[in-house]
Amino acid sequence: MEVSRLRALRGPNLWSRHTAIEAVVHCAESERDIDDMPAFENRLRERFPELDMLRPLGHDEAVSMAQALEFAALGLQAQAGCPVTFSRTAETVELGTYRVVVEYSEEAVGRLAFELAEELCRAAVDDRPFALDTALERLRELDEDVRLGPSTGAIVYAAAARNIPYRRLTDGSMVQFGWGSRQRRIQAAETDLTSAVAESIAQDKELSKVLLHAAGVPVPVGRPVLSAEDAWAAACEIGGPVVVKPQDGNQGKGVAVNLTRRDEIEAAYEIACGISEEVLVERFLPGHDYRLLVVGDRMVAAARRDPPLVIGDGVHTVRQLVDRVNSDPRRSDGHATSLTRIRLDDLAIARLTKAGLTPESVPPRGKRVVLRNNANLSTGGTATDVTDDVHPEFAAQAVAAAQTIGLDIAGVDVVCDSVLRPLEEQGGGIVEVNAAPGLRMHLQPSFGKGRPVGEAIIANMFAPGEDGRIPVVAVAGTNGKTTTVRLIAHILAQQGLRIGMTTTDGVYVEGRRIDTGDCSGPKSARNVLFHPRVDAAVLETARGGVLREGLGFDRCDVAVVTNIGLGDHLGLAYISSVEELSVVKRVIVQNVRPGRGVAVLNAADPLVARMADACPGNVSFFATERNHPVMAMHRAQRKRVVYRDGASLVASGGGLEHRIALAGIPLTRDGAIGFQVQNAMAAIAAAWGLGLDWQTIERGLASFVSDVQTAPGRFNVFDYRGAKLIADYGHNPDAIQALVDAVENMPSAPGSKRSVVISGAGDRRDDDIRQQTEILGGAFDRVILYQDQCQRGRADGEVLALLRDGLQHAMRTKEIREIHGEFLAIDSALAELAAGDLCLILIDQIEEALEHIDRRLREG
Repeated sequence: MEVSRLRALRGPNLWSRHTAIEAVVHCAESERDIDDMPAFENRLRERFPELDMLRPLGHDEAVSMAQALEFAALGLQAQAGCPVTFSRTAETVELGTYRVVVEYSEEAVGRLAFELAEELCRAAVDDRPFALDTALERLRELDEDVRLGPSTGAIVYAAAARNIPYRRLTDGSMVQFGWGSRQRRIQAAETDLTSAVAESIAQDKELSKVLLHAAGVPVPVGRPVLSAEDAWAAACEIGGPVVVKPQDGNQGKGVAVNLTRRDEIEAAYEIACGISEEVLVERFLPGHDYRLLVVGDRMVAAARRDPPLVIGDGVHTVRQLVDRVNSDPRRSDGHATSLTRIRLDDLAIARLTKAGLTPESVPPRGKRVVLRNNANLSTGGTATDVTDDVHPEFAAQAVAAAQTIGLDIAGVDVVCDSVLRPLEEQGGGIVEVNAAPGLRMHLQPSFGKGRPVGEAIIANMFAPGEDGRIPVVAVAGTNGKTTTVRLIAHILAQQGLRIGMTTTDGVYVEGRRIDTGDCSGPKSARNVLFHPRVDAAVLETARGGVLREGLGFDRCDVAVVTNIGLGDHLGLAYISSVEELSVVKRVIVQNVRPGRGVAVLNAADPLVARMADACPGNVSFFATERNHPVMAMHRAQRKRVVYRDGASLVASGGGLEHRIALAGIPLTRDGAIGFQVQNAMAAIAAAWGLGLDWQTIERGLASFVSDVQTAPGRFNVFDYRGAKLIADYGHNPDAIQALVDAVENMPSAPGSKRSVVISGAGDRRDDDIRQQTEILGGAFDRVILYQDQCQRGRADGEVLALLRDGLQHAMRTKEIREIHGEFLAIDSALAELAAGDLCLILIDQIEEALEHIDRRLREG
């Protein structure tokens, strides 16, 4: 068995909506049926007893080693606690070669699971040991390291429940919700509304106290100190027990409470000074330690925090009791679980010493042994939910404290006897207001019920009914994608929207290109959706990106599929037929927004029309012929269709019929350019699906011109010394046929000649390259062949030979020439043009070729 490729599908893909690892696995003949591998399955189960069934009950089909790898990779993740359920193995057209797809929740964990699964299978083949427990521990540790923490995770899950899209921006806790101009961002429990100034105030405990006191919020008296001696002096000024803490600390680090003796206070100062240059001494408030979570203008959760402690049983030592408490699976060393392990460090030992104990002491049965002076969960404390008990005035004081500091999300720490009465009545006080508060104690308290604090934070970020989404249109197909994308974007811009657009020419935002090259993949789509100025996105979605990584979005409002044609990279990535290609293109249709989304499909293309069955939303068909059976059926059901009726395009459906004159759509040249008519119909159906009014749609159609600036390389027409030049990026047989049909519809003078300049892309099949010139040979008098700058794996001259083969039976072509270099070929064609002639230039390097043509035009 050989795993030759491993890649992550990070969005909806050919196989499912799940994120997944896809591997290409080559199996030797003996590995294509594990029944031919004596004892393999038994050995596999001995090493991994929890492995699922490799074949359903009652089935007797062959199970390959690739499928064993699939189940092992999924099972290892599941046993490690990852929420994964989906996997699949599919044999390719190459005998013994399989594509193995396994869901992951964290990419790094999924990759490691594949690696360990391969190791497990090889161990079973070779009858070697496999350390299952070690493997599962590696997966668990990695999962804990890379997955979202409980606070961030709670917010993300709440967003997902409201269908708000999200994406992690870093390996840490920074997450974007929503897209484009409607996006919001968080980092843990901080949002993009959390002011840096407010956060700085919250970190400065003394300044916080000053502001809270000025606002009438009860706080303990105290002051900053500069030395151990000054700390003792401050304690004497305050009188009574004091608290010593770092002025800008967090998570209770370095906090010592209820101190009265000078040695205690000076020792506490040294510890706090090691955490912060400034230390605060303030009055110790007797009572319980409470944390109130404020979100916006509401208190949404409250918990009583108790310090880490153990309860004696008269038998075990303090150390043994701590070990027993730490064995609780809810406790870990980090923040991934609901509780943190208790540490027997210097602070804990100092607290024991104060109580006359050591770690080896055996406390009597029932004795509570407190191991720390603070009650933070991060130091091993516990939390009891008291949300329902909080007095309204008590809650109002917490909200006032958060708003005084300026925090939209705040953890307000209060010390008092009870939350049942107003704070002032019991002499309690607010001791801290924290930015980016931890949510663990409210999500999974040690005692009491958890609170939906993630939902509260999302509700404060997004109004009811808002999902943070902008309109997204995805366009796929063999031909016409880029022009359709540009036309839809142009129509949307008529509404005053700021449009983000991806094409094979680059990424555009508000009409300005921000990236170059072929940008029709998922990375470019994500970049547009990340952009904060984009109000709507129109995304060309190519086959390669879907196969390589999946979609760059979770769903779209409109999916447009123009056609499925021959020669569109068939033979690559195990896609060998147009039927298989249509399954890839169909992915955008499968991920249309359920209910409200629209798939715009070419009714005249059977493979495209069939995609309607996979659409979870509505379907709009378009075709030139209104009486096409698919169109007729759809119209009879009063569903939306767009078709041609003489000199007009007609949009019909739901009792509405709207006509648009082709004369008002310059792109179509009064309807003479058939493929542009189809592109216009697709764009009309898409804009209609987005709910645009007809005045806006018609204004966009009328003002869109297919020139070099608007749609470079897409049937750009020029006048040159009385001749007509057409530059186009057509690169497959269907596109060539559409261009020939368009040329045939253009008027020509008697005696005029037609010439074409063409090369061929090396990554097409031989037959597809030949077919291009077979089509051209029946429509052009002169053919000039040139070799592409990049042969894409072909030998020098190989593509030209195939193009010549296609011209062997040309019905019209009388002259065939070969020229090395695209620009020389263009110059040669231009030099031979006479007034009235027509020249079709099939360009390879779009920008460079168009610039070259422009220079020749300016030279006259």
